[in-house]
Amino acid sequence: MFFLQMAGFPGSGKSTLAREVSKHTGAVVLDHDVTKSAFIQSLENTEIDGKVVGAVTYDVEWALIDSLLAQGHSVIFDSPCFYTEGLENGISLAEKHGAEYKYVECYIDNIEEVNKRLKQRERLMSQIESIELEVVFTYSIHNSKKPEQYPHIRVYSSEPLDSYIHKVLAYIAE
Repeated sequence: MFFLQMAGFPGSGKSTLAREVSKHTGAVVLDHDVTKSAFIQSLENTEIDGKVVGAVTYDVEWALIDSLLAQGHSVIFDSPCFYTEGLENGISLAEKHGAEYKYVECYIDNIEEVNKRLKQRERLMSQIESIELEVVFTYSIHNSKKPEQYPHIRVYSSEPLDSYIHKVLAYIAE
């Protein structure tokens, strides 16, 4: 059993990779965008701060991950992993349930490529449509939180999925 924490800027290919890993391993994918979009839709006619929705979404997701791992399921958390708290929660839950902790960062440093992907995808309510500030993009791709005490990998997801899926599957199997 494993817990795979995805990381990377929106549009970097996390969801595509997570779904492909799930096909090969049978792991359950918990997609942050799906969960957060459901909350936004449910609260559409209320005045609630977006940061509160984000925080509540993560709280619910960590509870679901805890439950799924307790049931013996491998779990892939498809989320950007911008916050230390998220990294710590993932490690803590993996350790609590005796799951192998894994971390894969999808990395693209080409803002034009990411913007193209963002505009071409079928967007959920919680997802950004484009990158508005290059400085935010640059900061984000260089400052994603990484588990220093665990092996982790970065894939250059501007390349075709077929060029790195085997590397990711081998890493998960370690």
